[in-house]
Amino acid sequence: MEILLLEDDAILAESLKEYLESEGYSVDAVVRGEEVFDLTFEKRYDLYILDINVPDINGIEVLKELKEADDSTPAIYISALVDIKSINSGFDAGAIDYLKKPFDPEELLIRIRHHFADTVKETIKYGELIYNSKNGKVEKAGESFYLAKLQKRIFDRLIVSIGDIVLSDELMGFMEHPSSNALRVTIAKLKKKLDIDIKNIHGQGYTLEAI
Repeated sequence: MEILLLEDDAILAESLKEYLESEGYSVDAVVRGEEVFDLTFEKRYDLYILDINVPDINGIEVLKELKEADDSTPAIYISALVDIKSINSGFDAGAIDYLKKPFDPEELLIRIRHHFADTVKETIKYGELIYNSKNGKVEKAGESFYLAKLQKRIFDRLIVSIGDIVLSDELMGFMEHPSSNALRVTIAKLKKKLDIDIKNIHGQGYTLEAI
């Protein structure tokens, strides 16, 4: 899932980005309202997470303009504004949820999973593989086996980005002790276990080619 985060608190933005990426999401973070329009012009997102009091144009007006441009991407507000008027304005602008600061990042994750529970594709087919994205189970030619936690996170990221390059830095973000050597070893084990071709794009990252 591709997420665009609008948050002008640098520490909060970085911690949310790291946390969500550790859970398998891809996150672009910006601090100004105008930057949202720049990125959404170039890229499609699955979810917007928006603060309200940000430079240039506030988060309420950002979402209103996106909706007026026929952008139907779901949005969740995260804000220190906890008065009823602000909350009502958030929902009137088209948000699907409103989370009051301060909050536990896990609460945000729970809400994201709740709202997207019906849209997440649980079973993914890739060639002869049948992969269950919920439990990490893989079936191939009648044989069943499970991916370990790190292997599952990496495979999840690759299989939802078939044909695209996933940066090494992003994949290493899933690791407790990240290093390029450890990533290469993990990728090699994954390739052998699933008998698939994960290509190394020198100096950039890895890609799972379309079949």
